[in-house]
Amino acid sequence: MRLYSKLSSRGLSAGSRNNEKIYQFALDPADKPRDDSFEYNFMLHKLLATTNFFKLLAIITSLLLSLLPLTVFAQNKTLNIYIWANEIPPFVIQAFQKETGIKVNVATFENNEMLYAKLRTTKQSGYDIIMPSGYFVDRMRKQNMLEKLDISKLTKWKNINPVFLHPSYDPLSEYSVPHMWGVTGMFVNQRYFPANSITKWSDLWQSRFDNQLLMLDDTREVFAIALLSLGYSVNDRDPVHIKEAFLKLKSLMKNIKVFSSDTIISIMIDEDATAGMSWNGETYKAMQENPNVHFIFPTDGFVIWVDNFCIPKNALHKDAAYMFINYILRAEIGKEIALATKSSITNLAAQKILPPEIRDNPVIYPSEEVLKHGQFQVDVGDETTALYEKYWEELKMGG
Repeated sequence: MRLYSKLSSRGLSAGSRNNEKIYQFALDPADKPRDDSFEYNFMLHKLLATTNFFKLLAIITSLLLSLLPLTVFAQNKTLNIYIWANEIPPFVIQAFQKETGIKVNVATFENNEMLYAKLRTTKQSGYDIIMPSGYFVDRMRKQNMLEKLDISKLTKWKNINPVFLHPSYDPLSEYSVPHMWGVTGMFVNQRYFPANSITKWSDLWQSRFDNQLLMLDDTREVFAIALLSLGYSVNDRDPVHIKEAFLKLKSLMKNIKVFSSDTIISIMIDEDATAGMSWNGETYKAMQENPNVHFIFPTDGFVIWVDNFCIPKNALHKDAAYMFINYILRAEIGKEIALATKSSITNLAAQKILPPEIRDNPVIYPSEEVLKHGQFQVDVGDETTALYEKYWEELKMGG
């Protein structure tokens, strides 16, 4: 007597779906004993035991195969982001983690140069989202350091204010998602100078501002005010124009009291400087503590800065990155970020549901007519950047 195996007549065999092998066991009809014989019962018991074994094996195999997608998904349960400090409140990160189960590891940087250097030194940085400012988006995309975005995965893209789409640093909006923005303009303390007596950058060269001015500690920003006052672009690459701007800044040094980017709010509140350069968001915060502080959009132009979400090349958790960006772009989440940071956001849907005293504040959200006078900074290339830095060092050393 013998057992034999045969393939199912329905084709559920060694070539079946999922590469599962399914067997059926039966008795050879010629050898079939009587139903009531001991031999028959023994054979039947053995057959059932064998069949149960293969059923159990099939169940275990199925369970193991079902766990494979979970293993792959588990790899996407982590998100590593490298961002400016204070631009995404911790409670927003925590809420995202709770909703999605994705663990977010946050690292922060102090300037764009730090971000750029860290990603430049390694092909696999480990970060899934970074947050460069406009002209560093331009530099990094040209150097193939950024992933081209799949806009179809950005379901909340429609919430972005069109004013910030297709900027000069990313003309097709292929590499960056604008998040937070601001304007570099002028401030004045009305206890010392009438606010309406300052309208353009060139006013800062007046002798009444001797040893009174605050200047941002930023090469491109400071050169921008000289270039604009001379009628040039903030992205000028002409060495002759750059030298001209340097000489103009040298003549301003007697009016400059301090260079700072980190303590400008306290400087304005405490009146350590009574006029100078500032960002609109920081000026707005200072105004809450010192009502004499006033912000001015220079009529001869100004820089519009934007901090952007980007996905670096070779990011390991791209799906999680898209989920996070979509989460930030929700109107309600954008509103909470704007309220917590007291900064301008590019999320128009969120801006519309802000309290009126913020939404309609012309310092935080200037009109499109005002913004027409602004310029986005772009990458000017290594050679021109080196020239700016050379003159900057000379300027800070006393000219």
